[in-house]
Amino acid sequence: MPLDALSNRLVLPLLGLLVERPAHPYELTTRLGERYRFLAPQRSSVTTLVKSLAAAGFIRAQRLQRVGKRPVRRAYELTDAGLQEFRGRIAAQLERAPAASSRFTLALAYIAILSRADAIAVLGRRIEALRLERASTPPSPPDLPEVHMIEVAYWMTVLENEIEWLDALAHRISSRDIDWPAESRKRK
Repeated sequence: MPLDALSNRLVLPLLGLLVERPAHPYELTTRLGERYRFLAPQRSSVTTLVKSLAAAGFIRAQRLQRVGKRPVRRAYELTDAGLQEFRGRIAAQLERAPAASSRFTLALAYIAILSRADAIAVLGRRIEALRLERASTPPSPPDLPEVHMIEVAYWMTVLENEIEWLDALAHRISSRDIDWPAESRKRK
C-alpha cells in the first residue's frame, strides 16, 4: 500500500462502487473482488481505505444497521466532495494512465460519471498523447534481427489499436450512439 492511502489503486473503484449505492467495507471487498479480480482486494485494506476516505471527507458513515441475523454494520456513502474527487480522478486517469494499463481500464469503467463533452475532451487529449508517443517511438534499427526489437513492434500495435478504439469510442459518445446514464437521470 502506498504511504498515502489515497494514492492506493483501490480508491477509484471504491468510490465508483459507492456512486452506485452505499455499502459497508465487507460488501465493498466482495463487490471489488467480483468485478475486478485482478485487484485481489483484502478486507483489511478496504477497511483502512474506507477510514482514510472518511477522514478526507470523501465518504461519510451512515447509521449502524442490522440486516437479518447478520452482525451490525456501518455502511458508507459518497459525499459531494467525494463525487468531485471521483470525477477528477476519472478524468486524470483517462487522460494520463499508461496505455493498456489497469489504471486506464478502471477509469474507463466509470467514464459515464463525466459529461459527454468532458469525456470526449479527455479522450481527445489521450488520443493526441498516444499519437505523439507513437510518432516519437524510434523504428527498429535495420541491421538487427526483428526478434531483438520485437517489443517495439508489440508496443506500436498496442498504441495503434488503443488510438483506433478510443477514436471510435469518442465518436460514439459524440453521436449519442452510447446511452449516458447522467443524462437519463436528468430527464426523469
